[in-house]
Amino acid sequence: MRITLLGTGDAIGTPKVGCTCPQCAHAKTTGAMRLRTSLLIENEGFHLLVDSTPDLRQQLLRFESPHIDAVIWTHGHYDHFMGFGEFYRVQHIPPVFATPPVMNYCAEIFRFLTFDRRIIQPYEPFSISGITITPFIVKHPPAYTCGLLFDTGKSRVGFTSDTNIDIPQRSLDLLGNLDLLLLDALVPSTITTIHKHMNYLDACTLADRLKPKDFRCVHQSHLLPWDLPHLGIDGDIFEFP
Repeated sequence: MRITLLGTGDAIGTPKVGCTCPQCAHAKTTGAMRLRTSLLIENEGFHLLVDSTPDLRQQLLRFESPHIDAVIWTHGHYDHFMGFGEFYRVQHIPPVFATPPVMNYCAEIFRFLTFDRRIIQPYEPFSISGITITPFIVKHPPAYTCGLLFDTGKSRVGFTSDTNIDIPQRSLDLLGNLDLLLLDALVPSTITTIHKHMNYLDACTLADRLKPKDFRCVHQSHLLPWDLPHLGIDGDIFEFP
């Protein structure tokens, strides 16, 4: 299993339009970017896209324009599904996996497209090309949101998607013995007024609790310095048996 971080940014992305903060200034000077958070999962020649961000065209071009065989939507926020229309006249529109509330909302937005809609349920594993995937509920008020566990039998990777630290225990129980944990970390530890997401301290605290072999923070805003430990970087690749 091969995982590529197509993007590690929040809904705004880095650099933020019109911003002159140190992180955005660095991005403009060096060309570093945080595109909206999305994952490419590859296994046995199959390409699975986790969330179709508004940056999808740019992401696919940056990473050799792979043919996408299927998509999973974690929730119905703009930065996680609105790029799906980029498939139009580019390739056969891939099937989409999503829980009922997410599918109902997102598919209505894309009602002008014909695509295979595959309903999945929280805590009910399903398999795609040698990977067992288990959706699990997280807490991203008020949006219904699921994280995802990817298990090949030889390696296990967890992705929280957008959430605050109050993830249900039933979901946390799935996230033991991970090779990699990808988790929401929107803002620096000093900002404690964000109730829909984790800050950097929350993310590191959760990682310490779950004790994965490695972890990376994603869904980062432009407020996070570039040099903090365990921050995911656009283009990071992780290889597993």
